[in-house]
Amino acid sequence: MDNGDVQDSLSPDGMVLSYVSRVLMEDDTEDELLCQDSDHPALLQVQETFAQILFSPFISSNSDNIIYRSNMEGDKNSLQGCSGDKCTLSSAFSKSTDAVWAFSKSMEEASRFLPRDNGFRKDKQVNEMITGSSNRMVTKKRYYRDGMLEEEACRARKYMVMMEDQFEEMFDKMMLCGYETCIKDMEKLHISKADEEMNNKKGGSKVKSDVVDLCELLVRCAQAIAAGSVMAAQELLKQIKQHASSTGDATQRLAHCFSKGLEARLEGKGSQLWQLLSTDRPLVIEYLKAYKLYIAACCFNRVALFFNIMTIKHAMSGKRKLHIVDYGPHHVFQWAGLLRWMANWEGGPPEVKITAISHLQPRPCPSEGIADTGHRLGKCASEFGVPFKFHAITAKWDRICADNLEKDADEVLVVNDLFNFSILMDESIYFDSRSPRDTVLNNIRKMRPDVFIQGVVNSSYGTSFLARFREALFYYSALFDMLDATIPREDKLRSVLEQGMLGNSVLNTIACEGVDLVNRPERYRQWQVRNQRAGLRQLPLRPNIIKVLKEKVMKDHHKDFFVGEDGQWLLQGWMGRILYAHSTWVAEDAISA
Repeated sequence: MDNGDVQDSLSPDGMVLSYVSRVLMEDDTEDELLCQDSDHPALLQVQETFAQILFSPFISSNSDNIIYRSNMEGDKNSLQGCSGDKCTLSSAFSKSTDAVWAFSKSMEEASRFLPRDNGFRKDKQVNEMITGSSNRMVTKKRYYRDGMLEEEACRARKYMVMMEDQFEEMFDKMMLCGYETCIKDMEKLHISKADEEMNNKKGGSKVKSDVVDLCELLVRCAQAIAAGSVMAAQELLKQIKQHASSTGDATQRLAHCFSKGLEARLEGKGSQLWQLLSTDRPLVIEYLKAYKLYIAACCFNRVALFFNIMTIKHAMSGKRKLHIVDYGPHHVFQWAGLLRWMANWEGGPPEVKITAISHLQPRPCPSEGIADTGHRLGKCASEFGVPFKFHAITAKWDRICADNLEKDADEVLVVNDLFNFSILMDESIYFDSRSPRDTVLNNIRKMRPDVFIQGVVNSSYGTSFLARFREALFYYSALFDMLDATIPREDKLRSVLEQGMLGNSVLNTIACEGVDLVNRPERYRQWQVRNQRAGLRQLPLRPNIIKVLKEKVMKDHHKDFFVGEDGQWLLQGWMGRILYAHSTWVAEDAISA
């Protein structure tokens, strides 16, 4: 062997190509490889380069080698034209990059001879090669690491099983004894909130040195974004973030949520973030606990439940069969409460059938599948001794008609919507045809229900971003203020409510447009016009229902909640602001009972 051959065999290129060739083609040389040239500095240096590239998330296919080679050649050319040590560095870098390309090419060629169905993974094979070529200590560390990972995975599985058991236990308890659980939670919440207020009084009130109007800053930032003033919007957003906090007072927490939406809109990432939120959801147990806290903190869902039950009770007078058509059956606890009430029906429980129409689009919070909902309601009905049937429909809501309902002649038909029709597209999307909202209402009229119970979110987003932003700011300000008055600030589940459930809706409202905008609420007066235009006639509110609901709210909830009425609408709100409205309807030509 001449000097030239010796020099080539000790160069990075020669060592690496020889190493790769032996590993790929010889299975019985592992021990030999561990000893031969394994500690050579040049080889270790190139191996480090291999490891960085091979474990990069961007290496996913053989076709990518062309891109990497092009990039390497560009880097190599940029180092040319140097002298001295710099030239030596250029030469070493050039050889290393060429070796990387040669290594990748060799892997590509070798993979052609491997079976397609043997589960071979290039990254795993190379990982074993690199680990085996360094020293035995690296191998031991890998085995130790793998053992730790397996132990962590085992613990994670046990944790998930424990969380699932906890979820099932809590869900069943809320289904079977929802009212009693709610009362106990309300009592605990009142005590903890009273303790917090007492501690605040003892500690004295703290005077804030830098008082800023965060709501004004939020509006000004939205105006700057709408006007295309990027620099001004960024500066305002910076000020908002300095004073916002997810653990502060109601306004600071609100600003923390809204700043995320403004930032996403400013960067043009609203749709991407929303899609991510729709798939990357919190643990269901966290959502269930947060929902449990919500119904204990405020009266909105509880009032809706009693209003629906008392309305159905009146419609069921003298009848033995009930059929409920429920748009968006995520309020499973509502119907569990109805089944509990039906168990004590005079003369024995009547037959109950629920036709559940699933959501049109995903929500940014975990919810069970429609089949799971039916299974849980069936189990609940069995516990209460109520004859029960469940029918699920998955289709666009504007395509659901009377033919889909499997309706019996002697049953009482109740159609229900609780805060769901705001996700239906309106005229802002469908300019040249009837909106899905009008189509759904017309189909409900053709179903000729004994009663259509409607619950709406009382807000109006208008047609512009600024109008929508201001309206959302007013609406969510009331909700955050309500949570601040009823839930202690240190409660961790309050953060799940505000920054998770409400925060995701805020982000969608601010950062998304067009079909990506999920909710488009309208004021109850606008819904009244829509319903009448669709051929529906509003039923009068029953004074005894209003009286009972007012008494319950005054007795069990915060003094700033209110229940009122206007134009045959039952209204709910906080500190004078109307947030929700409920009403009942029948077909225009129907005979009132």
